[in-house]
Amino acid sequence: MYLASPLATSLTNITCSRKNKMVGQPITRSDCINWPVRSMTFWKRIAKRDERSACAFFSLLLVLAASYSLAQQTTIRSQANVVLIPALVKDAHGEIVSGLEAKDFIVEDDGIDQPVRLDEAPEGQPISLVVAVQVGRRADFELPRMRGLSTMLDPVIEQRGSKIALLTFDSKVHSLETFTSDDATIARDLANLEPGDGGAAVLDAIHDAVKLLESTPQNRKRVLLLISETRDHGSQSATIDDVIKGIGNSNTMVYALAFSPSKSNLLDTLRGNNNWDLHPEQSEMKPNPDLLAPFVLAVQAMRKNVPSTVASMTGGEYELFSTRNRFDARLTDFTNHIHSRYLLSIAPKNPHAGLHRLSVRLKEPGKNSVLARTSYWAEEGVQ
Repeated sequence: MYLASPLATSLTNITCSRKNKMVGQPITRSDCINWPVRSMTFWKRIAKRDERSACAFFSLLLVLAASYSLAQQTTIRSQANVVLIPALVKDAHGEIVSGLEAKDFIVEDDGIDQPVRLDEAPEGQPISLVVAVQVGRRADFELPRMRGLSTMLDPVIEQRGSKIALLTFDSKVHSLETFTSDDATIARDLANLEPGDGGAAVLDAIHDAVKLLESTPQNRKRVLLLISETRDHGSQSATIDDVIKGIGNSNTMVYALAFSPSKSNLLDTLRGNNNWDLHPEQSEMKPNPDLLAPFVLAVQAMRKNVPSTVASMTGGEYELFSTRNRFDARLTDFTNHIHSRYLLSIAPKNPHAGLHRLSVRLKEPGKNSVLARTSYWAEEGVQ
């Protein structure tokens, strides 16, 4: 059924008199305008033309949408296997070495040399920093040594666009502050830290912090500052497997400041709490033979020292502290080194799924040393 337009319908009843007649108007003998039939034909032609135009328009939209979708898929695939490798180079005296180029570095992925690219990090790149502080177990003895923490973080938060989030943990992880640039808020929260219970869920804290950082924009540096003892005690939601995969999948850099757990470890050993065989869920093995060697090594290292292992995996830094002065000195190094790294990258072709072992060194090292991430995780299906 064809529906006449409202305009054509209204014209059906239009009449006029001869005195109002205008030149060029078609007048019948009864002085009525003979428009109804003409307007119906006219609107039919318009409708058919609009129908053809609409079909052509929507066809064009479909073509454009398909092209855009293909372009998006191509972009995702081409970037999916790019591995970012921030690298810190120091001389024999611990001073930062600058002025190096991509050709000065050798990067191996599972023992295979990779073409290296050196990217320029944007000047003044904002930082997303999560500070995760243990408050459980013997941490209450260490809290007085952390009094200068908020002051040491000032250089980070003073950088335009940078934000800090604060987590504490004992047997559970507690979010004290989401990402903020308010230094007064961070200072207040750190000044009011309270001792927790008898747990130290280090794995849970790392896992939650990495997920929090992954929610931030990709154009930001993602950093985790972990302050804890060396071993996990009581994580419930994250296993070693989860942390290895999460760290390997992330571009998060971990800086770890650990306090000596000698007394706690002695007591836990006497109580039998340090027997990892009692907690097989913390080290479930995956059957993939390509992953076996690097994965087992990572699990074994993390059993001994969680903060040191995750710092090494990400190319961050790990230090033990026993006094407030040493704690402050390590934090100063942390703030100075954040912006002193070379941003290397590789694009492995057809990487196997799972954990990959990275090796980064200088072609002519001399007395210089390189600190860079030692592994990454490739998802299945990445080409």
